[in-house]
Amino acid sequence: MSKIKFFKFALSFCILTFAFLIFGASSVHALTAADQEKIKQLREQIEALEEQKEQLQKTIAKTAAEANTLKNQIDQLKNSITKLQLQIQQTERKISQTALEIVDTEETIYDTQKEMDAQRAVISDLLLYLHKRDNESLVGVLLKSASLSDYFNHEQYVLTVNQKLLGVINDLKEAEQELGHHKNNLESKKQDLESLKREQSAQKVSLSGVQADKDQLLKVTKGQEAQYQKMLADIEIKQNVFFTQMRELETQIIQGGLYIVRVKADPLPRKGTKLFSWPETSRRITQGYGCTSYARCGSRRGAYGGAPHNGIDIASGHGSPIYTIGDGEIIANGKNDGWGNWVAIKHPNHYNLVSLYAHMSSLSFLPVGTQIKAGSIIGYEGKTGHVTGSHLHLSLYKEFFTYVNGDDLLFNYFEGSINPMGYL
Repeated sequence: MSKIKFFKFALSFCILTFAFLIFGASSVHALTAADQEKIKQLREQIEALEEQKEQLQKTIAKTAAEANTLKNQIDQLKNSITKLQLQIQQTERKISQTALEIVDTEETIYDTQKEMDAQRAVISDLLLYLHKRDNESLVGVLLKSASLSDYFNHEQYVLTVNQKLLGVINDLKEAEQELGHHKNNLESKKQDLESLKREQSAQKVSLSGVQADKDQLLKVTKGQEAQYQKMLADIEIKQNVFFTQMRELETQIIQGGLYIVRVKADPLPRKGTKLFSWPETSRRITQGYGCTSYARCGSRRGAYGGAPHNGIDIASGHGSPIYTIGDGEIIANGKNDGWGNWVAIKHPNHYNLVSLYAHMSSLSFLPVGTQIKAGSIIGYEGKTGHVTGSHLHLSLYKEFFTYVNGDDLLFNYFEGSINPMGYL
């Protein structure tokens, strides 16, 4: 390489490197001021709606704790309607925020890829220069140098090129890692968006259901307290019949071994060991486990055919999200007159215990076999089945099995269940 060619290459290399540095500095994507302000406003609106929901939840809890009268029930349904409307507004804003963040992440990925292309171009030019330099003999380089000083300056420049090459290669590696992070973030945001859309759809279904419940309640009772109390008594009679028949069927299933799904837990830790989280944001228990005043154990007229209550009832308000209490797998779900919409989850990491969630507003949108994480939404609170008001029924089983009765998929009632409060 002649001295003139060398300096031409050195000049072009410096220009290319300078251009790369300028490009790298300017390629960092940032949200526009308008987008940043929009996201800020959306976050503020989401927080304000959350505060309104929390205040309304307190009102719902207070009303539910009072005597079960027609007026209280209507008030509770009205409050649930308002809460669902707030939830839908909040979800709409979360969808808008996530959509903006997706666009931002996609633009960041595009900019990072452009930056990586520029880094690869610099690496290519540096390697080309070093390749040409390596193919020249020491004597040839000395002869092309005007003086020994020029030769040593040339050698120093080669060292600088080598160092720059290593630096750009490291930058490229970091950019590749950053790109992977952005792509993972983008995929996560897209999943969040799909989840929010499902959540919004379920909330709208719940809102429609609560509004229909309110209208139906007023129609059936004609606004009369006596008619309302009669309706509650009729529901209790239906519960008694359903659970009495269910217990008789269980005996036959156990004797014949006619199980569809059967799970037995490992030896359990002592009660009070915190294994699981709460399935709803509210911890207001409307009915406990075992021989409650409503169950009236041993009485032929008891709500559950004389059997104890096989779980706990929690109320957060119609349409409230229901979260799985631990990591696990959906092993069964169904709908019947007694339990309404229900889903069962096996928890392999928690002694193979099975948690069951009933009276959901609609059948879980997650199919059998789905692997889920603790805190995942599996449905929404409702009042399907033989119930007097919206709530979540949560059962926990050390031995669980399902069986078929006609078109219904049922599960064992009290035997095999344990008190969820022992492990929440």
